[in-house]
Amino acid sequence: MNINVERQKMADRLFLVAVEGEIDVYTAPVLKKELLPLTEISGTGVTLDLSRTVYIDSTALGVIIAALKSAARNRCRFSVVGMSPRVERLFTITGLMEILRREKIAEGDN
Repeated sequence: MNINVERQKMADRLFLVAVEGEIDVYTAPVLKKELLPLTEISGTGVTLDLSRTVYIDSTALGVIIAALKSAARNRCRFSVVGMSPRVERLFTITGLMEILRREKIAEGDN
């Protein structure tokens, strides 16, 4: 299982976390380590880019939900972009897409 997580500072207090590969039980801790600390900083904006993510499992969904909750607690703007149809379908089936849309933090969805 391979994963590459790139964390970039785009502007003052704006971050992009881009994931390439598979996010599963083995690789999710890598994403969690890079993503969650950014959502704990009040007033930041964090975008999770999944455009190069080929697979995610329930562990990955747990990390994204944890990031969403952390962002809400810390008044951090959190968004998810670049979902493939397969990833978007998983988000829809699990109800996560509805939460993201309600919070207006999913972009680029069909």
